[in-house]
Amino acid sequence: MPSSISKNLKTSKITSFIIPTLNSAKVLDDCLSSIVKQSNQSFEILIIDANSSDNTLKIAKKYNCKFFKNPLVTAESAKAIGLKEARGYYIAFVDSDNILPSKYWLSKMLTPFHDPQIIASEPIKFTYRKNSGYIERYSALIGANDPYAFFCGNYDRQSVLTGTWTSLKLKTQKFKKYLKVKIDDNRYIPTIGANGTIFRKDFLEKHFQGQYLYDIDLLVSAPKPLFVSKVYTGIIHTFCESSILKFIRKQNRRVVDYYYFQSRRQYQWQANNKSNAIPFTLYSLLIVPTLIDAIRGYLKKPDIAWFFHPLACYLTWWIYATVTLKQFFKIQKKLDRKQWRQ
Repeated sequence: MPSSISKNLKTSKITSFIIPTLNSAKVLDDCLSSIVKQSNQSFEILIIDANSSDNTLKIAKKYNCKFFKNPLVTAESAKAIGLKEARGYYIAFVDSDNILPSKYWLSKMLTPFHDPQIIASEPIKFTYRKNSGYIERYSALIGANDPYAFFCGNYDRQSVLTGTWTSLKLKTQKFKKYLKVKIDDNRYIPTIGANGTIFRKDFLEKHFQGQYLYDIDLLVSAPKPLFVSKVYTGIIHTFCESSILKFIRKQNRRVVDYYYFQSRRQYQWQANNKSNAIPFTLYSLLIVPTLIDAIRGYLKKPDIAWFFHPLACYLTWWIYATVTLKQFFKIQKKLDRKQWRQ
């Protein structure tokens, strides 16, 4: 282990970075490199791998990570394994396609925990990089990876289009370095929990049992009110770079997994967002509404990536509708992850 990390691990409140991987070689080096550069903080890195066949483990070994197998394959099962194995006081859920934008990221993210009421800390935005892939830029601009979540209003990152990090009705207190957000109604829960979210470990251990850790479900099942913080920093999510095929693949995985694991879930997306299905269908298929929003966004922050919005909405609608119909007729199969690549 590099000496800087070894020295840090002697201090008390360690942060455990839990990173699910499955053939993540393309993105993992940048992710881990950004973590080991963190300044003046104690941390460990846990790689929870689902039998990668590429160079994922070889890359991780350069950073002396701890390795654990993930036989149930999904990111949620990896988080559950990581939580059991972590020795940190704080648990940071970071995806393999995340990059921490500065060496002070972890310091900023831990700042809100001086308030004992706060159980989780999350970056308020996706870091916008003008030279990155257009789908990555698009996600950073709208504040969501899924345009349906954006349309429903329960996105959780700053949107240039709306000027806020969510459209849900949440009570917030503004502090110098973060927002303190009160969650007291299960109807209004943003998609908090991934891409650089840090939890107090004791909160997770108190409210989670099982083999699959769905972060938003924790917020549903835990007693209210809950307080989380939105920190004035970002996280880079390379997501799909400029690959439409990868966008389709990830959207398909999202909805197939939702239906397959629906019986295990506390937060019922379908029921909570049912009223948005028909409006989103019209919004996507009429094209003009999505094009107007793309133009509005471009006028606020000029970037050709905005014009992926009509296609992103249409593809999302098509994938969600197709999988839903397959589920209705009971012909939808479990997702095969054997050939998965980041």
